[in-house]
Amino acid sequence: MISTWSEWKRYPRPGRGDNLEAPISPGIYEVRTTGTGALYSFGAVDNLAQALALLPVGSKSWFGRRDTSDAPDLEYRTCATSSKAGAKAAAERMIGRRETYMSGAA
Repeated sequence: MISTWSEWKRYPRPGRGDNLEAPISPGIYEVRTTGTGALYSFGAVDNLAQALALLPVGSKSWFGRRDTSDAPDLEYRTCATSSKAGAKAAAERMIGRRETYMSGAA
């Protein structure tokens, strides 16, 4: 079973001490660039909070720290599911719909 998407939330920027708000459950996440709406990352995962926390954002410096000047302005939303299999099935349906839409728009 699939629930509904959460509201779009600002993705925490490195070094600002912001918090990430996501369920510790299987589901789908979508991350986009705030200004353009361009898709940055999308996935079906076992643990939404962990997947979003480990998302590579910006570049690393020589000293292993994230360079905050390169970090894009992002926002994210999540959709919890009862299992990872459910998340994968929902993600495949979404990808299929997006491809159908894009082929019709071309």
